[in-house]
Amino acid sequence: MKKVGFFRSIRVKFVVIYVLLILFATQVIGVYFVRELETKLVTNFKNSLKERVNLLEYNLREEMIKDRNENSATLEKDIRKILGDFAASDVSEVRVIDNHNRIIGTSDPNNQGIVGQRTTELAVKRTLAVGSEEDKIYLDQQTHNRIWVYTSPIVSNKEVIGAVYLVAKIENVFKQMNEINQIFISGTIIALLITAFLGILIANTITKPITEMRRQALAMGKGNFSRKVKVYGNDEIGQLAITFNNMTKRLQEAQASTESERRKLSSVLSYMTDGVIATDRRGRVILINKPATEMLNVSRETVMSESIVTLLHLEGQYEFEDLLNMKDSINLDFSTKDRPYILRANFSILQKETGFLNGLIVVLHDITEQEEIEMERKEFVANVSHELRTPLTTMRSYLEALADGAWKDPEIAPRFLEVAQNETERMIRLVNDLLQLSKMDNTDFKLEKEELDFVKFFHRIIDRFEMTKEQHVVFERKLPNYPLYVEFDPDKLTQVLDNIISNALKYSPEGGQITFKAEEKNHYIEVSIKDQGMGIPKKNLDKIFERFYRVDKARSRKMGGTGLGLAIAKQLITAHGGKIWATSVEGKGTTIYLTLPYEPSEEEDWS
Repeated sequence: MKKVGFFRSIRVKFVVIYVLLILFATQVIGVYFVRELETKLVTNFKNSLKERVNLLEYNLREEMIKDRNENSATLEKDIRKILGDFAASDVSEVRVIDNHNRIIGTSDPNNQGIVGQRTTELAVKRTLAVGSEEDKIYLDQQTHNRIWVYTSPIVSNKEVIGAVYLVAKIENVFKQMNEINQIFISGTIIALLITAFLGILIANTITKPITEMRRQALAMGKGNFSRKVKVYGNDEIGQLAITFNNMTKRLQEAQASTESERRKLSSVLSYMTDGVIATDRRGRVILINKPATEMLNVSRETVMSESIVTLLHLEGQYEFEDLLNMKDSINLDFSTKDRPYILRANFSILQKETGFLNGLIVVLHDITEQEEIEMERKEFVANVSHELRTPLTTMRSYLEALADGAWKDPEIAPRFLEVAQNETERMIRLVNDLLQLSKMDNTDFKLEKEELDFVKFFHRIIDRFEMTKEQHVVFERKLPNYPLYVEFDPDKLTQVLDNIISNALKYSPEGGQITFKAEEKNHYIEVSIKDQGMGIPKKNLDKIFERFYRVDKARSRKMGGTGLGLAIAKQLITAHGGKIWATSVEGKGTTIYLTLPYEPSEEEDWS
C-alpha cells in the first residue's frame, strides 16, 4: 500500500484542526475584546474632554453675557485668558465662535491671526444653526495622525450665543490599541505554540493506536495474522483495539480453515482425471484445472474470463442460458482426420442459499477410448457376422443343391462337398482365431516363456516352410552365425512367425524372394521378413494389424484368410514386451518387423 504523505496523515490533520480551532476562538475573542476596548478607550477620551469643554462653556458663557464698560477688558482678551488656562497635551486647539460665525478666540498662540475672522467650518455653522453637538475623527494630512474634532454650542436662556470648536489628539488612544494588539498577537502566537505542542501530545495518544491498527490491517492484507494491537486504555479506542484483536483472531481461524479447504479442493482438482471448469453468473471462466486445460489444449492464462460457450466451441448451438438448463450431458467432438477425440460434458449450476444463481460447473470426461471401443465392438460384431455368414451362405447353397439331387451327379457332388468342407474349415479357423483373441484379451492370459536360441528356433520354422511350399519362391536367410538366447514362448512365437511367413508366401509372385533377417540391437533383437509381393498402399499400412482388416478382401478370402492373423501376432508380440510394424512400397513388396527383449548372457560376453 502507498505510504500516507506527511500532510495527509491523521496526526497532522488532528493537530491542524486543534490549532485552527484555538486560533479561531482566540481571534473571535480578540476581535471582540479589541473592538470593545477601542470603543471604551475612545469613549472615555471623548467623555473626559467633553467634561472639560462643559466647564469651559460655562466660563465662556459668563464672559459672553457679561456687561462691559469702557474700563472693562475686551471680550477677546477675557476669552484668550480663559483659553490659556485650558491648555492640555492632548488638545491641539480650541476656538470660540460667536453667533455671527466670527472667531473670537483660539488657544493656539501661533494662530491668533484668525481672531476676528469668520469661520468656514461647516460643523460650526450647523451647531450654531441647530444647537447640537458634532464630533468626528479625521486624518491630519500633515502629520498623518488621527484627530478628534468636537463642536459644542454655547447656550444661554435656550439661545445659542456661540460655539466651541475643539481639535484633540486622539492618536495616542489608537497607539495604545496598537500596543494592546501587539501584546495580543504575541500572546496568541505563544498560545498557538503551546496548543500545537499539546495537540501533538494529545494526537499521539489518539493516533498511535490507530497507526498500530493500520499497520496490523496492512499485515493482515499480506496474510500475517500473528500480530496484535497494543491496548493503551479502556476508552473507546482501547475497546476498538480489543475488538480489532478479536477480529484478527477470528480472521486467522477463518483464513486457516479457508486455506485448508482450498488446499483440499486444489488437491482434489489437481488429482482428478476429469476436467473441471467453473464460471461466474455471466458464463465467464473463473477456474479451470490442469486436466481441463490438457483436454482442451489451452493455457490457463488465455482462457480466464473467456465465455464457456466459446471455450467449448458451442457457438451457434447453445447459449449460456441453455447450458444452465441442461439436464443431460453433451458430447464435444474434437476429432481430426488423424485421430478421434471426444469429450463428454456434464453441467451443474452453482446457487446460493437464497437461490441466486452464482455460476456453472462443467465436468469434462474423455470418452474417446470408450467410443473407440464401442465402435470397434460394433465393427467387430459386424465383421464376425459377415465372416460367418459368407461361408454359411455358401454351404447352404451347395447343400441345398445336393439335397435337390446334385448328390446323384458323380461329377458335381464331390466338387460341392469339397467346397462345403473348405468353408467349414475356414469357419473352424475363424472360430479358433476368435477364441484365441478372446483368451488374449482376458487378464488371465499368460505366456509360457523359455530361454532358447532364437537363431536355431528361427531356422527350424523357415526350414518347415521351405520344405512344404508349393510355389517357386526363394528363401534368403541373413541370420547371425552365433546363438542369441532369448526368453520367449515358443508356441506363441511360432504362431506369430507362421502367420507372417504364410502371408509372405500368399502374396509373393512366382519366382519371388522372401528375405529373413535377425539382428542384435541394444537390449533387443530385431527380426524382419521381407517379400516381393504387390505391397500395401501407404494409407492402409497402419491398419493391417487391426482385426478383420484386409487390403484386398476378395483375394484374402479366396486364399482362406480370416483377417485376424496380424492382429493376433501384434497382441502376442506386445505380450512379450516387443513391438511389431510394417513398411511397404506398392508393387515392390512388404517388410514386417518385430522386436523381442534381449540381454546378452555371461557366456556370450566371455566368448
